[in-house]
Amino acid sequence: MTDRHQVRLRVNGTEHELLVEARRTLADMLRHDLGYTGTNVGCEHGICGACTVRLDGAPVRSCLVFGVQADGADVRTVEGLADGDELSDLQQAFRDHHALQCGFCTPGFLMLAEAYFAERGLVPPAGPGRPPPGAGEEPSEAEIRELVASNLCRCTGYQGIVAAMLATARARRAAGPG
Repeated sequence: MTDRHQVRLRVNGTEHELLVEARRTLADMLRHDLGYTGTNVGCEHGICGACTVRLDGAPVRSCLVFGVQADGADVRTVEGLADGDELSDLQQAFRDHHALQCGFCTPGFLMLAEAYFAERGLVPPAGPGRPPPGAGEEPSEAEIRELVASNLCRCTGYQGIVAAMLATARARRAAGPG
């Protein structure tokens, strides 16, 4: 007999209710039960960061969180960044600055960056259903390098990722109020 629990959560604005085993990770629940396959699972030990999602606004390694711990939570995955077929400003910056190669780690970097920018008050530009842009504090290159060191990428050498994040922060700050 398996220990199953009813879990209710909101993923990218959509309400979900499902019955999951107590031992099932949030990453597996997102990917296999709900179909959000943009969340990648690499190391399954919380080291690589490929599975990073936002849980109630905070970046978390979804391979280290049990699905039952997300009961009642708001989860945002990489699928929630784009507006239909239109890439978010951060996704476009990753594209423009060649911040991805194989792409496996990219969703984790994008979600880490979005959480970091939100913490600093640098929200995406306004659009349908989006809040107005913030004019938070722009991070330094050293701060971004320290942040991205928490996730692993074997392809890019990080330079494009840092450049994309700096460009996004600069653009968001410039678009902010005032």
